[in-house]
Amino acid sequence: MCMERFMPEALTDKVILITGGGTGLGKAMALRFGELGAKIAIIGRRLEVLEQTAKELESQGIPVIFRGCDVRDSDRVAQVMSEIWEEYGQLDVLVNNAAGNFISPTERLSPRAVDAVINIVLHGSLYCTMEAGKRWIAEGTGGTVLNIVASYAWTGSAFVVPSAVAKAGVLAMTRSLAVEWARYHIRQVAIAPGPFPTEGAWARLAPTPEIAASMGDRVPLGRTGQPEELANLAAYLISDYASFINGEVVTVDGGEWLNGAGEFNSLTQLTADDWDRIAALIPRRKKPS
Repeated sequence: MCMERFMPEALTDKVILITGGGTGLGKAMALRFGELGAKIAIIGRRLEVLEQTAKELESQGIPVIFRGCDVRDSDRVAQVMSEIWEEYGQLDVLVNNAAGNFISPTERLSPRAVDAVINIVLHGSLYCTMEAGKRWIAEGTGGTVLNIVASYAWTGSAFVVPSAVAKAGVLAMTRSLAVEWARYHIRQVAIAPGPFPTEGAWARLAPTPEIAASMGDRVPLGRTGQPEELANLAAYLISDYASFINGEVVTVDGGEWLNGAGEFNSLTQLTADDWDRIAALIPRRKKPS
């Protein structure tokens, strides 16, 4: 069943700001939210990409504005937030989607590389959330923040340490503000995506065919995710249908992190013959006489 039939007009007249909204999952969410009736604002560092995405949305009748903004710049974040309020008269939802990540042995990272990831993911999410939150509190309107984290925010992960540190911080922010700002009718929710092969992320996280192939191999469902699958979940979480969900993180990864968490999960690779041989090797308890 398509999302439009399941949740018709679920986001009608909601104003939604998506950071990193010009490409990948951000763009997919912008499109889905617009199809469900939302007015969209997208921000990012590459103005030409934002402009192209805005044209695609406008061609489908979706109201959209775009602004160049590096979320690491708190002054620019505040300025853009004011411009969005001036343009639309309100903001209902903030989606903290902007990210920077790449695989590397940690000992090879420079301080600048560490800062680049943490400043975008953690500081940028904090700056945007605080700017939206203080306006919602002052106006008494409430709002919703959706943070895009990762399953390794709670498990950690080798070779993406700055991202793991930053995503863990964003998850902590989600759960902390879920309590602190609930009295202002501000909800906090998060999504932890597994492998979604978007062009930008894949170039930095799966740059070789071998790594790319292995991404889906770890998923019990046997495949990587499709952008619309995440976008549909996001649309539900920011809609009024999910108005009692607060401080929760929903994993959408086909079971990947659970597969890695279980000590014996790798045994799914064994065949029936393998299990027969194993059964013959395991000592059996004697029945009591």
